Amino acid sequence: MTHPFLDLAPMDAARFASIEDRVARLLRTGQDVVITQGEALLPLEGAIRGTAGPGTTALNVITGPYGQTFGDWLRDCGAAVIDLAVPFHTAVTAAQIDEALTGHPEIDFVSLVHAEAATGNTNPVAEIGEVVRAHGALFYLDAVASIGAEPVLPDDWGVDLCVIGAQKAMGGPAGVSAVSVSERAWARMAANPRAPRRSYLSLLDWKERWIDGGRRALLHAPAQLEMEALDACVARIEAEGLETVMSRHASAAAATRAGAVALGVGLEPYVYEARDAAPVATTLRTPAGVVAAEVVAKALAQDPTLPLAAGGGALAKEMIRVNHYGTHATEGTVRRCLAALGSAVGGARG
Repeated sequence: MTHPFLDLAPMDAARFASIEDRVARLLRTGQDVVITQGEALLPLEGAIRGTAGPGTTALNVITGPYGQTFGDWLRDCGAAVIDLAVPFHTAVTAAQIDEALTGHPEIDFVSLVHAEAATGNTNPVAEIGEVVRAHGALFYLDAVASIGAEPVLPDDWGVDLCVIGAQKAMGGPAGVSAVSVSERAWARMAANPRAPRRSYLSLLDWKERWIDGGRRALLHAPAQLEMEALDACVARIEAEGLETVMSRHASAAAATRAGAVALGVGLEPYVYEARDAAPVATTLRTPAGVVAAEVVAKALAQDPTLPLAAGGGALAKEMIRVNHYGTHATEGTVRRCLAALGSAVGGARG
């Protein structure tokens, strides 16, 4: 039998490079962009292991679960790690970053998550980038959840390693991801004897065997369907207009925050201040005595297509996440989510 997803001609280097160029334009970057063949955890870990080692002193900002993971990776690499943790219902400030850098002038690496979809907060990267740049540290940014929902500008912000994934606001596949890499970051990797080599985690392999070779020979067979899906989702963003896509997400977030309170059933925004709330997803706090996971289960029983989830771990008791990203960043989806949640919370309290 034949199928449009089967028996495709192999993707050649020129086609692969053209998709990388398209992603670079989305990021408005002149840095090298490498599309990695796996979910975003691949380049997130690879970038840390490539640039950090026993001589590294890292400031690891924790505003959600991914920040905690980055600290674990950094320590495993042998880096000295200084954690800067803030409550998950808020965002870190540039002043807090500046204070940490001033108090520890030995810091040469800063890791930060732009938007934490798991907790619903977003951090002011433009302001933070100015502080990090003035200090001279390498700046590593997880922009997986933010790309497509809010501006991501690695060149303007002085980001040396900017990792993105397509599965959230971009509305694309989860099986491929990308990272933009500055010349400073490449130099740090080249000087790091512990940087992965001949490994799926190795960005240096892509630098030396792909980029330095003029992008004429791929390292291995690419995930062709996922690559084509990535190209299609970026093309869709280009057709709609990036500003329009980001506006949809911002409108969905604002409507969810306001609508949840207007329901009058005790739901409140988990992130206190709107300025700290991520447009990619909105987190809500349930009333005392109402278990978030149970509310979500009741809402999904009404409509299994709703983009709702309970918080992870202990947060499953008190946090509901409305994942209004990608094609779900619409007024209609928000209305359906709020109606189902209002009914479910009302039933739980009644």
